Amino acid sequence: MRVATVAIAAMAAVASVSFAVPAAAATVAQIRVDEVGYATGEAKAAYLMGTTSNAGAAFTVTDSSGKSVLTGKVGASTGKWSSAYPAVYPIDLSALRTVGTYQIKVGGTVSPSFRVDSANALFAPLADDTVQFFQMQRDGSDVIPGIMNRKPSHLTDQAAAVYDVPKFDGETITSKMTRTGVTVDASGGWFDAGDFLKFTATASYSVVNLLLSQRVHPSAALNAEARYGLDYLGKMWDAKNGVLYAQVGIGIGSTKDNFVGDHEVWRLPEADDALNVKPGDKDYYIKYRPVFAANKPGDKISPNLAGRMAAAFALAAQNLAATDQAKAMQYLATASSIYALANTAGGSIVSVFPHEYYPESSYLDDLELGAAELALAGQALGDSRATGWATDAGKYAKAYIASSNHDSLNLYDTSALGHADLVKLLRRPDAPKLAVTEAQLTGDLARQLSTATAQSAKSPFHTGWPLQDGDGATHTFGLMTTALLYGQLTGKHDYDAFATQQRDYILGSNAWGISMLIGAGNSPKCVHNQVANLSGSLTGGAKVAVGGVASGPTDAHQFDTIDPLPDGYRECSDPSYKTYDSSTVRYLDNILTWATNEPADDYTSTGTLALSLAAAG
Repeated sequence: MRVATVAIAAMAAVASVSFAVPAAAATVAQIRVDEVGYATGEAKAAYLMGTTSNAGAAFTVTDSSGKSVLTGKVGASTGKWSSAYPAVYPIDLSALRTVGTYQIKVGGTVSPSFRVDSANALFAPLADDTVQFFQMQRDGSDVIPGIMNRKPSHLTDQAAAVYDVPKFDGETITSKMTRTGVTVDASGGWFDAGDFLKFTATASYSVVNLLLSQRVHPSAALNAEARYGLDYLGKMWDAKNGVLYAQVGIGIGSTKDNFVGDHEVWRLPEADDALNVKPGDKDYYIKYRPVFAANKPGDKISPNLAGRMAAAFALAAQNLAATDQAKAMQYLATASSIYALANTAGGSIVSVFPHEYYPESSYLDDLELGAAELALAGQALGDSRATGWATDAGKYAKAYIASSNHDSLNLYDTSALGHADLVKLLRRPDAPKLAVTEAQLTGDLARQLSTATAQSAKSPFHTGWPLQDGDGATHTFGLMTTALLYGQLTGKHDYDAFATQQRDYILGSNAWGISMLIGAGNSPKCVHNQVANLSGSLTGGAKVAVGGVASGPTDAHQFDTIDPLPDGYRECSDPSYKTYDSSTVRYLDNILTWATNEPADDYTSTGTLALSLAAAG
């Protein structure tokens, strides 16, 4: 449901819901902080949202005993936020270096409490929380009952029928569903987001991030969850026939043939197993979920999928090279066989079906990442193909840098990860000469960050991604990751403060005082996730979908009308945030608003990596 703007189109009988743009309210000054806290040695800033009359206002920071420990005046306004808040003032807290809990006071306005502590103490628990979200997202028989009272689900995926990819009109299927005669074990894996579909595109990206996180912040839970995702990806690869399966389930069904898809039913996942259906029944594909392949036997594989899949298995091989060489060799064999079938000429890019759900268009970044991880795995395991893979990685990196298809780290652009590991490969004593240099790779990381810092200069809260463009949290965590990787690789501190600003934004230092990391600080109550909505608390008293990362504030016009949900959901809405909306960006804490409140695997795994790097210092 995350990217579908007409996800309930088949329910035309149900009227859309309208949310009026709120009238201007009397301005009440607010102080926004990183609600988790700040590392002792980093540059620290909070923000006072107010009016021009607040210029030069005095602030006081008090500790947990009420003692004043820091005083000063707010800085010059960073810009206008809205008609209600025509000025935002930074509050410099960098002098706070003593571990403790603090609050800021400006006149009668008091901030939420926040901590100052070591980076590990603050951010390692958050990285661990993101793993808990993946545990909640598990499908199949091996669920974790203690996480949101999960029960085994979609056991019929163990013998799932493969279908030809149907034709779509937007999201609606317009052609007959036709079996290929192939049956596969598609059980396990993770639900992609708030629905119960499973996508190889997002699962492979998530596994890559979890495995990279394991390098810097190892834990038994993280290792187990990365392995769980990897095991599922292994089922999606038919090595004998050279076929990669891209998807399990359908979003919207067919009004012509009277069947529904996942997005048209609101329920707990185990309810699907209890259905008593036969072919031709409306709910048939809810229980017996179709599987779609990314390619036909003998055909090449879409290079974005091939690159990410190869990277996932090659990273797993690297992580096991010193402790379980036999298993590492198996992973390397899988990675190399998938990579060998990549359609390096590009062509039509496959992500999911329909493509509009995840409209990916880039692939050079994924090929670079896959080849770089293969080269590193090959070197670790003494594989003679390592040099060839390294050469490929350099070629694709050079092509990416020269291209115009530039984004920043998120599902649609993995170049930052590829660049970082390619630099590590180039620094090895036996590194081959490649088509790119270390300076070019770190220079391209700097280009991505320079573009983002230019954007942040226009934002009162120094966000490096334009929030009205959507997918705000994953891009912001991606920029934080890129800045931290750049600092590690170069030893330079050019973007340290920028990285902190991006983390602060996600954890509450924004106009709404909302944390997009669920369970950390003041985070969404009305999470757009079926398990959370039906199994969790709607009052905020119980932790719901802890560790999931939701997109957060987005384009105000996204909410001109909002599609309803199918029957069965529990209503939930917190209208208290509307005062802080601007004319271009809004945040709604409402069960109906997937665009702000739906945590997703790719969002969350980017957060896992960013927070793991932050915790490692």
